[in-house]
Amino acid sequence: MQTLVVYDISDDDIRLKVSDACKRFGLTRIQRSTFMGYLTSMQRKELTAILRRVLDDADGNIQVFVICKADLALREVLGKPFEAYAKGDLLV
Repeated sequence: MQTLVVYDISDDDIRLKVSDACKRFGLTRIQRSTFMGYLTSMQRKELTAILRRVLDDADGNIQVFVICKADLALREVLGKPFEAYAKGDLLV
């Protein structure tokens, strides 16, 4: 199923580790602090465990959502894709 990872973390090092973990699992950045992509149940559990260790006791919030095909079909994307407006930005 599609997995959506959304985070709000002020610490640059932790935010970079979260971003790197999402990328390693093949998720695609769809907004600055949002990644999405297909993960199996086992992959999602593994990613969640990694994210839990990365965040530890730091201030911040990470949310992992499972999105079924029917719900994903109802998604509406307004505006330009992330890549179109983020070119040249330094992202973490």
